[in-house]
Amino acid sequence: MSGANPPESYVCDTIPAPRLAADRDDEHDHRRQPTPQHDRHDTPQPPQYTTPRKLCVRHQRMADEGTNLKLQQSLDAMPLEDRQAVNAIWSNFSSSSHPRRALILQGLLTMCCFSQLSLLTEHLTHLIRIDPFACLPREVSLKVLSYLDATSLCRAAQVTKRWKTLADDDVLWRGICEQHIGQKCHKCGWGLPVLEKKRNYRLRSVSPPVEPPATNKRPRTEDTESIPPFKRRREEDPDVPSSSCTLTTPHDLEQSSCALLPPNPSVPSCSITRPWKDVYSERMTIERNWRRGRCTVRTLKGHTDSVMCLQFSEALSHPAFPVLITGGYDRTVRVWNMETGVQLHVLKGHTRAVRALQFDDIKLITASMDHTLRVWDWRRGKCIRMLSGHTDGVVCLNFDSNVLASGSADKTIKVWNLRTGGAFTLRGHDNWVNAVLLWDSDPGAAARAQQTNMSLFDVPGGGSMSPHPHCAGANEIDVGKMLFSASDDGTIKLWDLRSRTCLRTMTGHKAQVQTIRLLPANDCDDVGMLSGDTESGVESSEEDGVAATAAVSHESNDTSPSTTLGASPQPSDADIETVQPQKPLAALFPDRKMPLLISGSLDNTIKLWDIETAKSMKTFFGHIEGVWAVASDKLRLVSGSHDRTVKVWSREEGKCTATLVGHRAAVSCLALGEDKIVSGSDDWDVKIWSFSG
Repeated sequence: MSGANPPESYVCDTIPAPRLAADRDDEHDHRRQPTPQHDRHDTPQPPQYTTPRKLCVRHQRMADEGTNLKLQQSLDAMPLEDRQAVNAIWSNFSSSSHPRRALILQGLLTMCCFSQLSLLTEHLTHLIRIDPFACLPREVSLKVLSYLDATSLCRAAQVTKRWKTLADDDVLWRGICEQHIGQKCHKCGWGLPVLEKKRNYRLRSVSPPVEPPATNKRPRTEDTESIPPFKRRREEDPDVPSSSCTLTTPHDLEQSSCALLPPNPSVPSCSITRPWKDVYSERMTIERNWRRGRCTVRTLKGHTDSVMCLQFSEALSHPAFPVLITGGYDRTVRVWNMETGVQLHVLKGHTRAVRALQFDDIKLITASMDHTLRVWDWRRGKCIRMLSGHTDGVVCLNFDSNVLASGSADKTIKVWNLRTGGAFTLRGHDNWVNAVLLWDSDPGAAARAQQTNMSLFDVPGGGSMSPHPHCAGANEIDVGKMLFSASDDGTIKLWDLRSRTCLRTMTGHKAQVQTIRLLPANDCDDVGMLSGDTESGVESSEEDGVAATAAVSHESNDTSPSTTLGASPQPSDADIETVQPQKPLAALFPDRKMPLLISGSLDNTIKLWDIETAKSMKTFFGHIEGVWAVASDKLRLVSGSHDRTVKVWSREEGKCTATLVGHRAAVSCLALGEDKIVSGSDDWDVKIWSFSG
């Protein structure tokens, strides 16, 4: 402490020093003496009021802790002479001014030996500390804590009970959750899954206890395991019987259907809220498991041949449990309760392998090598309608509220208008079309169309519904509706479905492109980090990225029912149009951020593409055989390969963070969730890799 005078505003009435017992006895006797009587002529004296003591934070804490009482007890235990000497020193120090106190302390420190200095150090370590939250208002304390990260808040909660109460406040943890959940924090680089189903907890509904059906699974020998599985076969042995996996009894089938049907709307849902700290902790555990490759694996058995396609959903309004639907070379489509692993339905109807499927709340559409697509009511296990028109096996499909697109081994893409019943064909690929993907480049137009139109299959009896009287068949495609297609010819094409023209042709893969996925613009926070890795090999008609032209064959308006969804025929128009090069996408939508395209190929690589320039931005290396399937979300990218592994990738760094091993054959399909991966393989198994801990 310096010898300078302290600020005049600083006032502290130090706690009085302990006094001798004799002094206290004298004062007590003095108080017991009678008060002298005043003369009646004496002027009455006003009552004397004691000024309240003003104590600094340090001495206030001493009063609260009873430090002065402890000193008094130690003083009373000493001889009388020692007590008088000590009391005199304390009294003189207590009555001294601050400059005088500083001088006394400096002198005492000069006279202290190392043992006394050690004692001072030991006591000062504790005395010099000040608990800010003991003297600050709660609002100010929370404001201070709001600048801490999650780890620091957890450490603060271990200090005292008061600190724990403040550090566990819901307001603080809600801010941390908003900073991390569903996006990557710009400060720490961590992002946490949303876990939509776990925000509001509700009682899980359990599907009926249906026993897994007995299967006629063919025995696997050493010879069959050593032969690499063939994912695609143009011809199948007609003598091979279809799968005999069915639900055991009609009663079980009825129970399974009831489990998938909407419940009684009068039954209220049970929900409770949880502390935000628990919400953050749960998601942090899952994210750590993702980064460290920690997961539990469950295997669903039921298919009797390669599993070629799958999709699961945890966001259905009903049932409460997540639903998984799979299809394969055993010609069946199977509906599962993903929580329990119970098989709810086996959908039969296709005569050859089921290569692709997609479902929503109402319908399921499947594509098969028997040249057809089928529309199912997957909740009841019934086929609604069959769509035909391809001249070879249908390998892929994708639909939204208005449009269904399918790609085939006949090298064509068929686009089906679900509002009007019309259809048309896109030609341009030189080999099998392995993947198709719809994209609304103008979401505003798509939203308006969705409000005013309804799919033919989303209404009762939709299979026989006639086209809307004011629609012009297949020509009624929304503005900005685009389609990506990938083919065995090694290219990826971007089509404008409104004008039926090819806007972009992306080349760069050295082998067949098997799968594509679109990463929405809102999830592309790391686009800038991917620059500097551009690759060559882009096919373009001009240097500025203007797309190449493409010839489109308009077969949409055949009067045959095989190419129309509705009952009314459309006028014929089979002319081939050659369209002039289109403007760049940035010119069409100048204020819109473009998404990223992800592709997987049999050249063992995964590529990220810039849609505007049609150039590869980054290439992922790691698989030692071809890549059959990819999936991505805001936080990570996953891939399945012929090398029997599933890899988890960091999209920003382009590095593999985990390799999941367990399948005995090629991983042919997969789906990505916030806390799980579901994969299907040529080993006939479906595996669920759960990272929820």
